[in-house]
Amino acid sequence: MRRSAPTHSDDSVTDAERSSGWRTLRKVAPYLWPDDEAWVKRRVVLALVMLVCAKIIAVYTPILYKGAVDGLAGEGVPPLALGAVGLTVAYGVARMMTVGFQQLRDAIFAPVGQRALRALALETFRHIHRLSMRYHITRKTGGLSRIIERGVKGVEFLLRFMLFSIGPLILELLMIAVILLWLFDVWYLVIVAVTIALYIWFTFAVTEWRVKLRREMNDQDTDANQKAIDSLLNFETVKYFGAEEREAQRYDVSMRAYARAALKTSYSLAFLNFGQSLLITAGLVGVMVLAAVGVQGGSLTVGDFVMVNAYMIQITVPLNFLGTVYREIRQSLVDMGEMFDLLEQPSEVSDKPGAKPLQVNGGEITLEDVRFGYDPEREILKGVSLTVPAGKTVAIVGSTGSGKSTIGRLLFRFYDVTGGALKVDGQDVRDVTLRSLHEVIGVVPQDTVLFNDTIRYNIGYGRENATQDEIEAAARAAQIHDFIEGLPEGYDTKVGERGLKLSGGEKQRVGIARTLLKNPPILLLDEATSALDTETEQDIKEALARAGEGRSVITIAHRLSTIAEADVIVVLDKGEIAEQGTHDELLDRKGRYAQLWNRQQADADAA
Repeated sequence: MRRSAPTHSDDSVTDAERSSGWRTLRKVAPYLWPDDEAWVKRRVVLALVMLVCAKIIAVYTPILYKGAVDGLAGEGVPPLALGAVGLTVAYGVARMMTVGFQQLRDAIFAPVGQRALRALALETFRHIHRLSMRYHITRKTGGLSRIIERGVKGVEFLLRFMLFSIGPLILELLMIAVILLWLFDVWYLVIVAVTIALYIWFTFAVTEWRVKLRREMNDQDTDANQKAIDSLLNFETVKYFGAEEREAQRYDVSMRAYARAALKTSYSLAFLNFGQSLLITAGLVGVMVLAAVGVQGGSLTVGDFVMVNAYMIQITVPLNFLGTVYREIRQSLVDMGEMFDLLEQPSEVSDKPGAKPLQVNGGEITLEDVRFGYDPEREILKGVSLTVPAGKTVAIVGSTGSGKSTIGRLLFRFYDVTGGALKVDGQDVRDVTLRSLHEVIGVVPQDTVLFNDTIRYNIGYGRENATQDEIEAAARAAQIHDFIEGLPEGYDTKVGERGLKLSGGEKQRVGIARTLLKNPPILLLDEATSALDTETEQDIKEALARAGEGRSVITIAHRLSTIAEADVIVVLDKGEIAEQGTHDELLDRKGRYAQLWNRQQADADAA
């Protein structure tokens, strides 16, 4: 689906415009009237025609009612030359036609609303995946999903009610005002106009106050939801520490705050409804008193009295609904405003204008005086220069916090370097497209996270449209095919949320199979065997060694026994390269690597 509205950050949007909702309306409008889809415009126009027809019939209906009453009372000349019975039937038909045109209008517009909902949901989903790693690790998934859910649901409502509630109400009020001025005294129009003006002022003023209360309620709802999701995602941790009641208390604190905000919202709604009823009743009584005086004075018929009453009721029904519609529209604007705030979040890492696909010719990786820090005040990498020759395996080791995994994240371009350059075959990764860069790098992370789907789906995720034979071949290479075949449902076995139904080693091997299926020219192994036992680790090392043949491989490891065969071993210490060389060369130097090796060997012997 083609995008119908821009998603880039709009620096011209002021806080006042954002809070008033004009920014949201401006961004939603293209979904209602897209330049590139004529069928949407046709449906909108046709729906508006149905709307006008419904309102014309609705406004004329009380005149038929008046004629029937006058006919029964023996007063006046019935319209359309119909008797009382005929006018009563015509009145019923007119009411049915009004409803029929309204339903036809809704049916015609429904695809437009659904298209807008789908387009905006898809645009939001894509944008979230474009946002940087830094953004995602600072946001809570539960709160983020709630913002998207509420915002997308507000799209269809906003489009429908802006087009078919506020607009039609204004049209109907104008038509009734003309009729009252034409058939009755100007004072009828004055009373109706004053009543409507006071009603709208009161409704909007109180609703604006209630929007603030509703926003507070939303914030508490989001907080409670993200606490619940966070707790469920960490189910095992909660159990390990016997913290079920602690989590329940945290959740209850948020729900208690939500309940307080919800009560304020309910109380304010009661005040709004009573005030609206008071104003409408006062206006209705005023107009009916004038009509009653007219009937008593002989200037009006009983039918006129009934018609005035019908018009007032016809006005009060949509006006009563106006409070709800305006409140929901304002709430939709708030919900969608939060979503558009999300859409306007700039992508920290994105393609440069004119970026070209990465051309891999061997896969040599070069770090030239690379500097980087997640926090500007704390630099992680301090001028690292390193070359991974094409087709060779380079291992990066060092103590925790030395910057090993950071190099992998920079290579995959989760972040951009703050100094120096990182190149693949002489091409700066900042100058090529992200998609082409990601396609040539296969990653096996330290903590493999799986989708809550089948083993087949998770392994097949490595390459779209992979065949069953290819999936099984990757599973064999990762030493997990026999295990899968031994399961009752085989490759159709569901792995559970984040793969929790599998052991750590099994998840890791599925992750390795997934990467082997991708078959990239560059491999990044970030503690790829950390969750495996010694025997399985040896099998996986052999599989990874075969997979790395002819490829450039960066292995990030803490356990030195897993990388002893690497072509080059680089030792990082506090963000700088302390030493590098082969395993034997580094041991002979008796430096930092030898210290780490001897310590780990001693720990292994003690175990």
